[in-house]
Amino acid sequence: MSHKTKLFTTIAIGVLALVLQFVFHLNIAAQVIVTLMGSVISLTMLIEMIKTLRAGKYGVDILAITAIVATLAISEYWASLMILVMLTGGDALEDYAQHKAGSELKSLLDNTPSTAHRFDGDKLTDITIEDVHIDDHLLVKPGEVVPVDGIILNGESTLDESSLTGESRPIDRRAGDDVMSGAVNGDSALTIQATKAAADSQYQKIVALVKESEARPAHFVRLADRYAVPFTLVAYLIAGLAWAISGDPHRFAEVLVVASPCPLILAAPVALVSGMSRASRNGIIVKTGTVIEKLANAKTVAFDKTGTITRGVLAVDQVTPAADISAAHLLRAAASAEQQSNHILARSLVKSARRDKLLPTDHIVETTGAGVTAQVGGETIRVGKADFAEAPASAQVDGTAVYISINGTYAGMITFNDQLRPEAAATIADLHTLGVNHVMMLTGDKKETAQAIADEVGIDDLQAECLPQDKIDMLNGLPDDQRPSVMVGDGVNDAPSLAVADVGIAMGAHGSTAASESADMVILKDDLGRVTRAVRISRDTMKVAKQSVLLGIFICTALMLVASVGVIPALFGAMLQEVIDTVSILWALRARHGKSLAPSDANHQSHHRALSKAGNALGD
Repeated sequence: MSHKTKLFTTIAIGVLALVLQFVFHLNIAAQVIVTLMGSVISLTMLIEMIKTLRAGKYGVDILAITAIVATLAISEYWASLMILVMLTGGDALEDYAQHKAGSELKSLLDNTPSTAHRFDGDKLTDITIEDVHIDDHLLVKPGEVVPVDGIILNGESTLDESSLTGESRPIDRRAGDDVMSGAVNGDSALTIQATKAAADSQYQKIVALVKESEARPAHFVRLADRYAVPFTLVAYLIAGLAWAISGDPHRFAEVLVVASPCPLILAAPVALVSGMSRASRNGIIVKTGTVIEKLANAKTVAFDKTGTITRGVLAVDQVTPAADISAAHLLRAAASAEQQSNHILARSLVKSARRDKLLPTDHIVETTGAGVTAQVGGETIRVGKADFAEAPASAQVDGTAVYISINGTYAGMITFNDQLRPEAAATIADLHTLGVNHVMMLTGDKKETAQAIADEVGIDDLQAECLPQDKIDMLNGLPDDQRPSVMVGDGVNDAPSLAVADVGIAMGAHGSTAASESADMVILKDDLGRVTRAVRISRDTMKVAKQSVLLGIFICTALMLVASVGVIPALFGAMLQEVIDTVSILWALRARHGKSLAPSDANHQSHHRALSKAGNALGD
């Protein structure tokens, strides 16, 4: 029986009992119904409690169950019913807080390659991905997802492997190179030889890793349970002494009624839901209540690089012309030649040069895997790889670049990089200020490139050239004094590590849907600073939750001492318990309020606006 069903059943019992007693004057019938149904519900809760105790957890519900049994034993069935309503209501509310906005990984599964084109002699046959065998020859058409891991037999193309490594930089692949399932083919068909079956290929491993991580949720103790053992022992001690000294069993029940731990059961879930509401107003969706509790105590925060620390979009970095040509003319010529291409670097060139300043272009010829030749303003422009533009060896670089020749003469090169988020360094500094002293960057990028980014933003621990399994191993390998752990990412390749971390935070504004599905938190606005804001909201929420729980404990303890001398009847004690519940809940609701923008966040936004204005001025 679910907690919600128990709550509705208890309320129904109460309504039926009221009708029988006050309308039909059937007091005994009302008492029998409340006693029997209350006993059944209490028995089911007791069974659940035994299972909880066997699992090594200690809850506060056992004290409430004892109070219900004690009040039924002395025929205080209305007091028993009132306690039962509070107990089931608290559990139902906690379930709501824990499972709010929970979701499945349907998106990731939907994007898994499902078919492949296999060569059977000279004939091309469409088959399901499960029917692909090792050494099968497969055709991957332009724009299609590589179905299984393999090696290229024929063709040359540019592949987008961001779903696997998180890197937006396109990778040139040719005959003899390995390709992984999940990579998106560019503008040229490829013939590959399967080297792995579908189940063993890289993309399917990502799906399996996420499923496995989701099936093993991290153990975490709810806030109220931390106070359960001492509070329960104190309540039993006071109740037992009151009974022993007075010799009256009613005294035992009267003490336990006011000791009923409804404030402990209700206060924390109410505070968590309030904190979730506050986070939502700040563009942060929190999927479960315990996420707030974990994030408030985070010791390690790990970031993916591309799309998280950086914007995830390649942009023009430097324009390096050869002699006798200006940088502006070189950029305009290259962008004009590339303006009809769909290549990712071509789009970056056009965006950087501004489309309204491009020159008319004709006689465009695109050579697959090499570059573009076009007539621009009476000049023959070639843009592409170094050998295509006849660039001298001394001018070539290791990074991502295009080379340009004008009328057969090398004219210069343009390099690209993934732009750093302007708020990245401030976010890392904020985390350090908040006491998070272990900030990691887990990336599939090369170490040299990643190290430059890490140094610029103040990362403590860099792990480069990571596949999804490597990220999981590093997060699982963290010692206890560096947990709870937080993982922040935005790509499909981040989904397994987001699921395995104690708290997974997805940058959902432009990121992968699969990453958002497997994360515990989703940041809806494209602002990395929301990570530190989420930490602040979580800490504020837990502060209020602890205050409300301790306030309830303090009042309950005081009332137990008063009830031990016999001046608080059971039914009146149950009513007083309602007052305590109200006070605890009202205090817990304070977690809903708070400044939507922390002072440091406001300074960062002001700084960003100033940078934006300066950039616009320079552009003009």
